[in-house]
Amino acid sequence: MLPIEVPLLSAGAPLPHVFADEGRLLVAYLANAPDTSFDGTKPRSVSPLTGNQSVAILAAEPYLAFQFGPPNDEAVSGHRLYQSGLRAYEAFEVCNSSWIASLEKANRVHSSHTAELFSDYRHFILTFHDSTLEFIAKSFSTSLRKGAVLTALMEAAGEGA
Repeated sequence: MLPIEVPLLSAGAPLPHVFADEGRLLVAYLANAPDTSFDGTKPRSVSPLTGNQSVAILAAEPYLAFQFGPPNDEAVSGHRLYQSGLRAYEAFEVCNSSWIASLEKANRVHSSHTAELFSDYRHFILTFHDSTLEFIAKSFSTSLRKGAVLTALMEAAGEGA
């Protein structure tokens, strides 16, 4: 497992939101940005509609598969890849992915199957506070925006339409 660079995930409430269709995967989340106005005494609540946030957009087009859900940061040690170095609030690429291998094996029943169809795909994992995102894609890009998580995601989705 190799660490990869993405905009740092907020350790508080990154509020990841996912948009996917058959060809494109978009993920928006709050990036870890220092808040100079926070004095440590009055935590503030942030929702997906709270504006003026540092929002990371991850885009994978095309992608092959994704899964989004458990484990959270408190249960990440139960993830099948924890012993390989998986940690909370970080992003990784899985080398020699058994998930990609299983998808390639399942596709062998297709009359036009060749193993090379899967050779350029890579397995990525982002571990958030309350969830984990895993996806398989050839590559992905990231960008940062100012705004609300949900608004930024919808804008990014509209840009690819």
